[in-house]
Amino acid sequence: MKILSVVGARPNLVKISPLLKAMRAHQNIDPVLVHTGQHYDKKLSGIFFQQLKITEPDFNLDVGSGSHSAQTAEILKRIEPVLLEQKPDLVLVVGDVNSTVAASLAAAKLGIPIAHVEAGLRSFDRSMPEEINRVVTDALADYLFVTEDDAIQNLLNEGRPRGRIYAVGNVMIDALQQFLPLAQQTRIINDLGLIEMERVLPFGVLTLHRPANVDSVDVLNELIRAIHAVADQLTIIFPVHPRTRLKLNQLNASSHPRLRLIAPLGYLEFLSLLSCARLVLTDSGGVQEETTALGVPCLTLRENTERPVTVTVGTNYLVGRNGNKIQTTAREILAGQGKKGRQPDLWDGRAADRIVGILMRELLPPRNPNSLSR
Repeated sequence: MKILSVVGARPNLVKISPLLKAMRAHQNIDPVLVHTGQHYDKKLSGIFFQQLKITEPDFNLDVGSGSHSAQTAEILKRIEPVLLEQKPDLVLVVGDVNSTVAASLAAAKLGIPIAHVEAGLRSFDRSMPEEINRVVTDALADYLFVTEDDAIQNLLNEGRPRGRIYAVGNVMIDALQQFLPLAQQTRIINDLGLIEMERVLPFGVLTLHRPANVDSVDVLNELIRAIHAVADQLTIIFPVHPRTRLKLNQLNASSHPRLRLIAPLGYLEFLSLLSCARLVLTDSGGVQEETTALGVPCLTLRENTERPVTVTVGTNYLVGRNGNKIQTTAREILAGQGKKGRQPDLWDGRAADRIVGILMRELLPPRNPNSLSR
């Protein structure tokens, strides 16, 4: 059985790593990896391949950046010849980036079955490009692998058959559990001077990259003011995405001595920071899940989330862009009044094994019981 997996952005790499490992444990699966090149450079993507122990892609489409429409169209053009040449039994896509929807559309046009990992997540905000990608991909996919119960209901509401929906857990958490011991061996905490007398000093972590947060001067100004107020209480480490740094430079906002802007980090270093943080402020979807799995309080700087289980069950707070709410919630957490949260169902590090097991059962021909085994 040939499974062609498609990645395009750094979060995809975290999710595909445990899936490739699970596939390679079976001799009758031939995994093929395609990187579209949607986001690719040595600093931001190359190190992820190395740290997550992902072999070099079998195909790199070198699509590069561009508008959403141009990028999606270019992936469609470049992936179709690969699909025609490889003739996979299944195309597997993860997440919600342009590579996800483009690969799904190309496969559907060629009659190739599609599996979508992280299906059914909905923010119900069509102004987010990722939401469009999720809805279209789920409409095309034959196998819908979900991380939480809300996703099942979302898919049923959209008319997807229950028999195609599988609750399997979260491959992002598979990767976290596998690599956390390695992450904790990195020196990032020491290198940032966050240890004193063999004790980790209190610190927070900030990530900020979504256009809704960084493209508007007014919105970004209000967020930075609120973050400065949180930085009055503890050091905040801010690995800055290049696009966000450009916007901050245009803003000319005043600096804060305890808001420390650093270069983007590798997966292991960032995971190490998350695991030791007192709190995290983010607009990332994946970080909401990772902090819930780690039991670290998370303030999501968005008005909605496609991962509601992190709020209802986990350690996530949906605080939006309201400066007062951000400051109040952070103050409560640092005073020890934050919610404890728990691990969502099936977030046990075995999601990839479940997914591969289902695909083998569904796609491989049954063995003839009368055949001789050797």
